[in-house]
Amino acid sequence: MLNYSESLDRTFHALADRTRRAMVERLVRSPASVSELAEPFAMSMPAVVQHLKVLEDAGIVTSQKVGRVRTVQLAPDALAAGGEWIGRQRLPAEQRLDRLAAQLIDDDPQEH
Repeated sequence: MLNYSESLDRTFHALADRTRRAMVERLVRSPASVSELAEPFAMSMPAVVQHLKVLEDAGIVTSQKVGRVRTVQLAPDALAAGGEWIGRQRLPAEQRLDRLAAQLIDDDPQEH
């Protein structure tokens, strides 16, 4: 059985939902209050908070409450591990395609 870290599992689980991905895309621009993040979605505030909790538990976002306003921001390097994992999976496939392309060029009768 493959051994995946729990952190990576939580990251991909959190990003598997389109609402959470949209929230992350919004937070790439700048921090936002929970109500600002909720604006584009047709869902209750408790549902929005639940989505944010999943993102926070995965270490993708952090939040800070000042008075009655909770501000959410992207955690530094939050997506780095996921990006590195995807890159490691992509590299062997790209290498195989490069070898195939080289083979096809070598086998092209018009080249000889």
